[in-house]
Amino acid sequence: MAFAATAVHAANPILVLNSLDANISVIDPTTWKEVKRIPTGKEPHHLYLTPDSKSVIVANATGDSLTFVDPKTAEVQRVIQGISDPYHLRFSPDMKWFVTAANRLNHIDIYRWDGQEPKLVKRIATGKTPSHLWIDSKSKTIYSTMQDSDELVAIDIATQTLKWRTKTGQMPADLYGSPDDKFVFVALTGGDGVQVFDISGAEPQLVKTIKTDKGAHAFRATGDGRHLFVSNRVANTISKLDMVNQAVVDRYPGPSGPDCMDVSPDGRYIYLSSRWAGKMSVIDTVERKVVNQVKVGKSPHGIWVLDHAPR
Repeated sequence: MAFAATAVHAANPILVLNSLDANISVIDPTTWKEVKRIPTGKEPHHLYLTPDSKSVIVANATGDSLTFVDPKTAEVQRVIQGISDPYHLRFSPDMKWFVTAANRLNHIDIYRWDGQEPKLVKRIATGKTPSHLWIDSKSKTIYSTMQDSDELVAIDIATQTLKWRTKTGQMPADLYGSPDDKFVFVALTGGDGVQVFDISGAEPQLVKTIKTDKGAHAFRATGDGRHLFVSNRVANTISKLDMVNQAVVDRYPGPSGPDCMDVSPDGRYIYLSSRWAGKMSVIDTVERKVVNQVKVGKSPHGIWVLDHAPR
């Protein structure tokens, strides 16, 4: 299956993490072929762009390390060792803090970021199996899901202490905050929907559960400031959510255990890691169909491209 590359696709390589192979597949978005693989540490799961856009940081969970990759050339720039179980990672919007979730070790680490090296400031014990992270637009609060204790927790960045914790549905995974910082959307991989929490007050309030499809797992903003894609890992679908009306407004195919996503600059194409098939899938949201698949490695997870719709 193939389709013609157009100007709306990426000029820079697409990076796909192969968690069980401990490497990165580098995909050329003009030929739609894997051009090489880059070794990483053990179990790379997620990746994130540095604030200066010069490096993509790959978090190697059981390798206890970070691999820095040039997003334009797909060359390894450096490796930082001694980072405890970095499963998920995120920078604060003010670019002062770098945060990692230690999935196996049940803690969240807050690092001071000076543009070069992360310096550990505080390690915070959490619930069981911290999964994904979100930081509000004012860089005041870190939110994290607890995959195996079914919780959502909030951490105050100024005091680096736990603000609150609240129960969620089964196996919460990814989360996403609304642009006004009033709501957090939590995907329930052990269920079939997304919970919406009002976080504007002193304590969180569950206001709605949006039924999506079985195994709701990962989010990616569409780029318009209003809508989210959520991958439904069990149902093999992708739902489009309206954050204002808090409802599903569209649905697309998401083959073979859909996981992380990125989106083309014009918002039309979803680049998806099809985890159980060992492929990257390209979904056309206008035609509502899979238009290409590229064979990658074992258990592809995180995916990233420098040319993308706003996140």
